[in-house]
Amino acid sequence: MADDDRSSYYGHPRREMAPFVPADAARVLDVGCGAGAFAATLRAARAGRTLEIWGVELSAEAAARAGSVCDRVLVGDAVARVGELPDAHFDCVVMNDVLEHLAEPRLLLREARRVLRPGGALVASLPNVRYFFNVVDLVVHGRWDYVDEGILDRTHLRFFTRGSLGAMLREEGFAVDRMQGINPTGSLKFALVNTLTLGRWSDMRWLQFAVVARPRGDA
Repeated sequence: MADDDRSSYYGHPRREMAPFVPADAARVLDVGCGAGAFAATLRAARAGRTLEIWGVELSAEAAARAGSVCDRVLVGDAVARVGELPDAHFDCVVMNDVLEHLAEPRLLLREARRVLRPGGALVASLPNVRYFFNVVDLVVHGRWDYVDEGILDRTHLRFFTRGSLGAMLREEGFAVDRMQGINPTGSLKFALVNTLTLGRWSDMRWLQFAVVARPRGDA
């Protein structure tokens, strides 16, 4: 990956995810914080409010840049570094496009559940493997080609649909408060197919899903 591409990869501001972070969240853990672009987005959206943001990032280069907007950044494997954090310490744990990069995403969910305070929230986004054009490439064209970025990012180890994401969260002790498609296709081809199938493929409109979940049993 070229230097400019790498900078873009770690620097997505993800403004569409900021509204999913609960308004009362004062201490936030951003897992896979990259260069701190989402942390900067969140601070800008909540200017004037007390906000403490910790980050976890595998790339030392990106983590160094994140240090300018995060109060603390831990460098290394997400599961291992989150595992070092104290119980019930955070109001919100954010994972923007993180779980699909892990061989065992459930391990990270368990650690997130542990470090969330009672009433705290997990906020995550994940690619939708049933996205219309991804399905067309597979079913119509017989293609499943890995690329540098996107649903078939060559670093993705796991793939999720709306249903499989919800099932995994429930099995790991979370109750889903909200799951919503984000970054929709505006394709007329999809609109036609969705109409002809009476909306049965409506989930294929969304490039990603955003989810807010809380440890089961929390208020």
